Amino acid sequence: MPVITVTQVNKYIASKLKSDRLLQGIMVKGEISNFICHYKSGHCYFSLKDKESTLKAVMFASAAARLKFQPEDGMAVVASGSISAYERDGVYQLYVNDIIPEGAGKESVALEQLKKKLAAEGIFAQEHKRCLPRMPKKIGVVTSLSGAAVQDIINVLSRRYPICEIYAVDALVQGEAAPMSICQGILKAESAECDVIIVGRGGGSSEDLSAYNTEAVARAVYGCKVPVISAVGHEVDFSLADLAADMRAPTPSAAAELAAPDILQLAEAVSAMEKRCEKAVSAVFERKLSVYNSISARLAVQSPENRLKLMGEKLSNLEKRAETAALRSIDRHTAALAENAARLDSLSPLKVMARGYSLVYSGDELVRNSADLSAGQEVLLRFDKGRATAEIIEINGE
Repeated sequence: MPVITVTQVNKYIASKLKSDRLLQGIMVKGEISNFICHYKSGHCYFSLKDKESTLKAVMFASAAARLKFQPEDGMAVVASGSISAYERDGVYQLYVNDIIPEGAGKESVALEQLKKKLAAEGIFAQEHKRCLPRMPKKIGVVTSLSGAAVQDIINVLSRRYPICEIYAVDALVQGEAAPMSICQGILKAESAECDVIIVGRGGGSSEDLSAYNTEAVARAVYGCKVPVISAVGHEVDFSLADLAADMRAPTPSAAAELAAPDILQLAEAVSAMEKRCEKAVSAVFERKLSVYNSISARLAVQSPENRLKLMGEKLSNLEKRAETAALRSIDRHTAALAENAARLDSLSPLKVMARGYSLVYSGDELVRNSADLSAGQEVLLRFDKGRATAEIIEINGE
């Protein structure tokens, strides 16, 4: 036989208790004793006892916070919960989810059982909740047309959202015939193609609101093909209609505010959207204009007309440069010519003759030596100004 630890024993017993369906979701009647609520944690510890036995019980803070009364020693109650084992101490106990005073009667117990039944079917499940239409065209109201609730709804909708159509269906809101009347009103509003339906009434006692805690109304609200807002008008307790509806409002006026937007806020939103659209269009226009200007500039640079203009300007510059270079060259050559002319002029025999000298020609030949002459020879004398013919009379060879 294997040896096991205490922890293994307690865990095994705990698993056995949790797997036993007869011990899960049970309701235990007994008298409260040794009730202690820790002020720090909020957990409540107590025992349930009858004439022959005692059962330890614990209610955690999350569940205890939902209690509408203060449990006390000696109080006869019906506690709902499940049996499990506290492994550390090796004791089994009732983990309580809710406590109903036994004096509350069978109706409270029946309502709790109905609530669990519908919850198990998923009628209250959050994933089945639908979003309300943002701008409904037609709003249905199922309530007593002689009550104040319908006037409150009409007043709120007329002020906030006057463009919608209100389809009011008269229904009984209390009494034995009320559940069926409410269910028929929901079907009628749904058949009228309403976009959202408000189901509810003004405040009242628990007995006055009992019609909204019936299975028929809860199923009618859940089965409606359009979103339903429950406005039973009792802020403390949630009715079955509240739990089954897509949205819950504490009052009929609050339901009207949930059903429709504020037209002033819509106008502000439209104005803001217009400004954003104008800004966006202006930004797009500016970007396109910038692209257009850039392309136009590039096209202008590459166009034949612009290229001809640039080439014409370049040719004009070249002509000016050529003209300037030619003038400079002429000036240089003119200066050189003048300089050479001056030098040539300084070497010219005419300059010498201007100082009183003359030239002697024998025929066409210039006489450079007296030995080339003979007496009686006729020669030509050339002066700075003018000429003369002479005859050689005497020759001196020195």
